[in-house]
Amino acid sequence: MSPEYRRLWVGQSLSAIGSQMTAVALPFQVYALTHSTLAVGALGLTTFVPLVVMGVLGSTLADAFDRRRLVLITSSGLSVVALLLAAQAVLDLRNVALLYTLSVLHSCLFALDQPARRAFIPRLLPAEHLPAAGALSQLSFQASMTVGPLVAGVVIATAGLETAYVLDAVTFLVGLYAVLRLRAMTPEGGGPGPGVAAVVDGVRFARRHPLIAAVFLVDLNAMVLGAPRALFPALAETRFDGGSQTLGLLYAAPAVGGILASVFSGWLGHTRRQGRAMMAAGALWGLALIGFGLSTALWLALLMLMAAGACDVVSDVFRTTVLQVSTPDQLRGRLSGLDFVVSAAGPRLGELRSGAVAQFTSPVTGVVSGGVSCVVGAVILACAFPALRRYDARSATTGKATGEKENEAAVQG
Repeated sequence: MSPEYRRLWVGQSLSAIGSQMTAVALPFQVYALTHSTLAVGALGLTTFVPLVVMGVLGSTLADAFDRRRLVLITSSGLSVVALLLAAQAVLDLRNVALLYTLSVLHSCLFALDQPARRAFIPRLLPAEHLPAAGALSQLSFQASMTVGPLVAGVVIATAGLETAYVLDAVTFLVGLYAVLRLRAMTPEGGGPGPGVAAVVDGVRFARRHPLIAAVFLVDLNAMVLGAPRALFPALAETRFDGGSQTLGLLYAAPAVGGILASVFSGWLGHTRRQGRAMMAAGALWGLALIGFGLSTALWLALLMLMAAGACDVVSDVFRTTVLQVSTPDQLRGRLSGLDFVVSAAGPRLGELRSGAVAQFTSPVTGVVSGGVSCVVGAVILACAFPALRRYDARSATTGKATGEKENEAAVQG
């Protein structure tokens, strides 16, 4: 792979670990100041709304300006926010409103950063290497979800909150260097001005392109109907008679499965029928959740969660690859933004669904019903979107993919 991509991947991996450290330190500080789980929950709301709003509207910037320059600005801003968090911790300001404000600012910058950053990859690598790049991105993400919180816990206990925030700022600076070494990334063919009209164009393209619509719906089907994380605390206590250690194992198991899938992902790059593989991964995700919900032994439940995490990674790799190959460069920022919003909103809606079902039935029913719904939904989507079933990665990378004419018409329309 290209030296530019390698530097970018290393920088993003370190930045992701730093972000996960702040993701632990910030709620830890809010709870220490308020002793209120509601206050911590409100902190989560401050991240969700900016991620969705800025992920949609802000992604138009990635199709209107030099993406490299945009990421330089957002990464610098994220580093400044981390330093401000460190400063308030050193000064012991004990101001929860300030923490909420900095959290909103961090989420806005992150939502602006991601669509432009994701649009880099197809410009740095040939199409046949995109599945491998997707697997590496998943490896980085899953590793950060595991390493970041562990490091944060040690750092906060031994060196204080301010050190965790400073380390986050430093990792952003490392990532900034990698972006500085990139060439200019102006959208090919020119791009529209940012705003609502540009968003509408992106949504219209996704709606008119059956392949793009399908990959979004496959992901939403798995996450909205199946996301089980909200039920982990209840299951740890009532199903497995465990405490915080059992809960930690439940949260870590999907990430471990994701890491293993990423490490042994060489076969993904040789898969031609990526649409079918993505649909199969979605159905297997649902089956793994059913197995998890029905498991009475902790070891089996963890194994099922690891399998689910592996299926999630496979699905994400192929979704990202299909999107990058099938989307014209002048639309990649907006489609990356939609993908980012789907990835951010789907699991949260899924946790709301599973929590509501469990409230009126039981945690086990909440998990199993979600798994069954995922399998049924995957079958329905496979029947409804033949373009995804027929998608051939080899013909797509040579410009002969089925639906190419619809692609061009969607851009022009």
